[in-house]
Amino acid sequence: MRALTLAGITATLTGFTSSAAVVLAGLRAMGATPTQAASGLVAACVLQAIAMLWATRRTRIPLMIVWSTPGMALLASASAPQGGFPAAVGAFLVTGALIVLTGFWPLLARLVTSIPTPIAQAMLAGVLVQLCLKPVAGAIADPAVILPLVVVWLALMRFAPTWASTAAFAAGLVALGVEAIAGDGVDGRILPALEFVAPTLDGGAIVGIALPLYVVTMASQNLPGTAILASYGYRAPWRFTMGLTGVGSMVSALFGGGTLNMGALTTAMVASPDAHPDPAERWKGVRVMGIGYGVMAVFATALMALSDVDPAVLAAVAGLALIPTLASSLTAAVSDTAHRLPAVVTFLVGASGVTILGIGAAFWALLVGLVAYAVLRPRAPAAGR
Repeated sequence: MRALTLAGITATLTGFTSSAAVVLAGLRAMGATPTQAASGLVAACVLQAIAMLWATRRTRIPLMIVWSTPGMALLASASAPQGGFPAAVGAFLVTGALIVLTGFWPLLARLVTSIPTPIAQAMLAGVLVQLCLKPVAGAIADPAVILPLVVVWLALMRFAPTWASTAAFAAGLVALGVEAIAGDGVDGRILPALEFVAPTLDGGAIVGIALPLYVVTMASQNLPGTAILASYGYRAPWRFTMGLTGVGSMVSALFGGGTLNMGALTTAMVASPDAHPDPAERWKGVRVMGIGYGVMAVFATALMALSDVDPAVLAAVAGLALIPTLASSLTAAVSDTAHRLPAVVTFLVGASGVTILGIGAAFWALLVGLVAYAVLRPRAPAAGR
């Protein structure tokens, strides 16, 4: 049990510290005020905690429920919709509804899985580029503050890669604390609080935010998460999981939070034999994670207040945390030589940051990529040749 507790604590710290900055960046990019962004982080933490505690109690498998880090990165690279944050919240609600629908309508699930992997991964890589450039821009603008974070991240990537993003996050908090002490202190709320956001439905936000967010969440989190669990001998209950994460996403949205989904890469921390030799006991590690995220909710608002001391610091931390995701997305996008060109076209459109008709680059990258994929697809050899 001690090993499972340690695995759960490690997964909580790694998951939260490596992506909380990304969540805040995504919500702020969508037009959230500091209090709304803090509320969204608190809501996501609380709902993840509830979802994991409920899921493990019901299924007795290490079913990890986390926020969509790639999805929040997509939001952070986009512009706020014309309707402001309420329109973004409406798009989050639509995304959650689509996830629920996926669990009960096989046709929608087949449509998502039919999107070519190179195109989906190239779209994600394209929207990640701008975020991953933040440490570069920060190091040039304020080298005394940002370069030490980069050095810490590089050192840990060499010797303990699992903790690299966590160490950069911790170093960023130290830097922010020093700046706060040297300046005017910290403004804003410290204690956790939830703020209801009345959603509005906007066509541009639904097309430009909800659809790409849904595709990224499914392709980068839910489907790989299912596969990773299966690799350790677990079968995730598809309808239950999609219903739980979809409804959780919709509730989270009403308080400014983002989308919830199955854990992917961090699942191995609690689902592998390294966590516990008995597969029937490993779900207890996720239960520890549920408790851990409940604790993290207490500090979420204070993190938002501290980040406002120097927004460039957490932007750099978020960019560093996403570099491994960018690397894996680029590799998956161009590894198939037959479809490399459409993937590169998709990547370029996504990286352009273009907004047309109020719809952001992620949607256009997906659309252009699918067209390029269809046009440039290698022809099957003629019969008899």
